[in-house]
Amino acid sequence: MADFKVIVNDVKTGKSYNVAVTGHHANSLIGVSIGEVVDGVFVGLPEYKLKITGGSDRNGTPMRGDLPGNKRVKLLLSDGLGFHEIYHGERRRVAVRGATISDAIVQINMKVTEYGPKTIEEILNPAPEGEAPAEN
Repeated sequence: MADFKVIVNDVKTGKSYNVAVTGHHANSLIGVSIGEVVDGVFVGLPEYKLKITGGSDRNGTPMRGDLPGNKRVKLLLSDGLGFHEIYHGERRRVAVRGATISDAIVQINMKVTEYGPKTIEEILNPAPEGEAPAEN
């Protein structure tokens, strides 16, 4: 059974939220690729739409959107996701993962594309009983 740490980025406020996803919701994310839009129910945000922007495995190897499949491969990269050149023209062989989510992935990055009626703060951080929500 897969367990994921999902980082949800709220593009309106610029805040990011860490959500643990386990069980059948995590299993339903397996096989989905970077760039696809999924329902927010999988991460506890009903009526939200989330776009998968990336992720990494347990070693910290990043997922790369232009690499099909879910395998970990070593590519010769000159610049971009997974490697940034120090001097112009530098190339290096770097391990990266494919764009498809598998059970080897630990962290998934998502951003909000469609919002629901409640804010993410209200859904993920409910106020304790007897207390009013904090106002800024």
